[in-house]
Amino acid sequence: MRSDQRLESLLAELRPSVLGALVRRHGQFDGCEDAVQEALVAAATQWPADGVPDNPRAWLLTVAGRRLTDYWRSDQARRVREATVAAMAPPESALAPAPDDDERISADDDTLMLLFLCCHPALTPSSQVALTLRAVGGLTTEEIARAFLTPQTSMTRRISRAKQQIKDAGMTFGLPPEDERPDRTRAVLHVLYLIFNEGYTATAGPDLLRPDLTAEAIRLTRQAHRVLPADGEVAGLLALMLLTEARRPARTLADGTLVPMAEQDRSRWNGDLAQEGLALVVEALARPGVGPYRLQAAIAAVHMETPPGGETDWPQILALYDLLEQMAPNSVVRLNRAVAMAMVKGPREGLRLLEPLERDRWMAGSHRLSAVRAYLLEMDGDRDGAAEAYRSAARQTASGPEQRYLTEQAERAAAGRESPEGGRR
Repeated sequence: MRSDQRLESLLAELRPSVLGALVRRHGQFDGCEDAVQEALVAAATQWPADGVPDNPRAWLLTVAGRRLTDYWRSDQARRVREATVAAMAPPESALAPAPDDDERISADDDTLMLLFLCCHPALTPSSQVALTLRAVGGLTTEEIARAFLTPQTSMTRRISRAKQQIKDAGMTFGLPPEDERPDRTRAVLHVLYLIFNEGYTATAGPDLLRPDLTAEAIRLTRQAHRVLPADGEVAGLLALMLLTEARRPARTLADGTLVPMAEQDRSRWNGDLAQEGLALVVEALARPGVGPYRLQAAIAAVHMETPPGGETDWPQILALYDLLEQMAPNSVVRLNRAVAMAMVKGPREGLRLLEPLERDRWMAGSHRLSAVRAYLLEMDGDRDGAAEAYRSAARQTASGPEQRYLTEQAERAAAGRESPEGGRR
C-alpha cells in the first residue's frame, strides 16, 4: 500500500472516533463535524511533510477542538448563541457528559455511540442512513446520493435537516435505552451494510473496490458485535461481511479488471476471514429467530463452501432466497432470487421473475437488472439479445471496471464465444 493510501486509511479509521469524542465533549454535532473535517484536511497536508504524530487521534482532537473554539469566538457564532440561549434545553439535554468520562470512554465507544446518535428515532430511516454514511462512514454527499439514486442537491438538504433535528431535539450521546435499542440497532446495521457495499463494489469511479470502506464497515460491525454479542443479526451481518471480504483478493486482476466469482482463483481467497465468517454463521443461526442478515450470511456460506470445480448448491440458495423474500422483500433480493431460480429451473423461469422488476422504480434502468437479463438470455441461447443487454448495462453503470467488463461480455456474446465457465459467471 502506498504511503498516501496508508494515510487515507488512517484518517478514515480515526475520523468517527474523533468526531464522536468531540460531540461527546461539546454537543454541537454540525459544528463538530466541520471542525473535524478541517482537522483531517490539516493532517492530510501536514503529516506527509512532518510525519505522523505519536498519537494521531489526540492530534486531530486538539486541532479540531481549536477549530471549534475559533468558531465559537466568531461574531457569527456569538450572534447565534445570543439568539438561541433563551430557548436552550435544560442541562440534561446536552450531549457532553461529565469531564471525567474521558477517562473511561474508549475510541471504540465514541464511534459506536456516534452510530446510535445518527440513528436516533427522531430521524427518518433515510436520514439516519444518510447522516451516518456522512458522519461515521466518511462518504461524500455525492457518493451517498448515488447510493440512494437521489440528486445530490436533495441529499445535501436531507443531511442538513438531519443535523438540525439532532440539534433541536437535544439528543443524548450514549447507548440508547433498552426499549429503543432493537430499532436503533436495525438502523445501524443497515447503515453499515450500505457502507460495506459501497466499498465492495464502488458505484462510480475508476476502481471497483474501496478497501478503506469495507475495512471501516467491518471494524464498526465488530464493535457492535462486542457490545451486542447476543444479537443474531449483528453476528449475521459481520459474518456476511467477512465471507464477502474474503473473496476480495480474487475479485480483480493486477490491472483492476473485474473477475466474477465463478472465474476467481479460490486459492487467493482469504482463508482466515472465510473461517471466521463461517463460524459466525453457525453462531448467528443458533440465536433465536431469523433475520435478513443471517439469511444472506447463510447464502454466502453456501458459495464459500462450494469446492473448487464443484457444483454450487443452488437449490439450497434458492430456498434461502425464498425465505429472504418473505422476510425482507425488496428489488435486490428479487433480482438475486431470479438468478438462483434460473440456476435451478432454467433461464426462462429466471427471466419471468425479472419482468416485474422492469416496472420497479428502484430497479428499472439499473445496470444490475440489465446485466442479469443479459446473463439469463445468454443461458437461454439468445446471444444477440444478451449482447444488447450487456451493452445497455455498460451504458448504465458509472463504474469503470464494470463498464469494461460488461463491454467485453457484449463483444464475446456477439462473437458467439463461450465464457470461461460455459456461460456461468
